[in-house]
Amino acid sequence: MPIIRHSFIALFALTLFLIAKWCLSADAQTAPAITIEGLLQEGWEVFGYTSTFDNRSSLILFRKTGKTYLVQCSTLYDVLRRQRTVSNCYELH
Repeated sequence: MPIIRHSFIALFALTLFLIAKWCLSADAQTAPAITIEGLLQEGWEVFGYTSTFDNRSSLILFRKTGKTYLVQCSTLYDVLRRQRTVSNCYELH
C-alpha cells in the first residue's frame, strides 16, 4: 500500500508542476512588458502623477483616447542599485 501512495503523490506533484509551468510559459508569451517609453511612443498621455516625500518613487497614470482602461506605472530611483531606475507598469481595468 505505501508504494501505491508514494507513486500517487509523485504523479500528483508532477502534474501540478507541469500545470504551473504551462501557465507561467503561456503568461510570459502573451503579455509583453509595458514600459513608460513604449506608452509615450504609442500616444498615451500622462493623466496623473504623485511622488513620495523623499522623491525616490512615484506613480504615473496614463490614459489614451479610445481605450477603456488606464495604465499605472510605479517608478523607483535608488542610487545603491546597479540599475538605478526601476519601473513596473500594469493595466487598470
